[in-house]
Amino acid sequence: MRASMIVIAFSAMLAGNVFAQEVGKAAPSFDVPGTPANVRLADLKGKVVYVDFWASWCSPCKQSFPWMNDMQAKYGPRGLQIVGITVDRKREDAEKFLASTPAKFMVGYDTTGKVAEAYKPKGMPTSYLIGADGIVRAMHVGFKDSDRAALEREIEAALTAAKR
Repeated sequence: MRASMIVIAFSAMLAGNVFAQEVGKAAPSFDVPGTPANVRLADLKGKVVYVDFWASWCSPCKQSFPWMNDMQAKYGPRGLQIVGITVDRKREDAEKFLASTPAKFMVGYDTTGKVAEAYKPKGMPTSYLIGADGIVRAMHVGFKDSDRAALEREIEAALTAAKR
């Protein structure tokens, strides 16, 4: 009995690793309610997409939003689309957060948890940089001021690769 439990646990761990957290794999598609309309990864085909999973209770998320606003303004004209996906179960909680920490990029509401289930974020925030080809180029957990330059270099590299 114990051996079969170990096999089941190991299989579950392996299955959990088949999702988007693997750089070099195709990003799972999503379609969630958003502001002002549904947010669909398929609609962003050909763009570099920075998907950021966040929550209203997340302190580092309050720091990352101004940076993401800046990145959207700076690189949006070159083909970047930032998508913030909240994992809050209650949309009202996310909307309170957004009232004090505005987003100048697409926001999606994953109140069912299905998108997070596919992407398997490891903490809040967790971001995935998806190339114009739909492949995950990078994944980051957390957000610190010291991350800004490296994250921006990754965005620039993805935009440059998309032009080729």
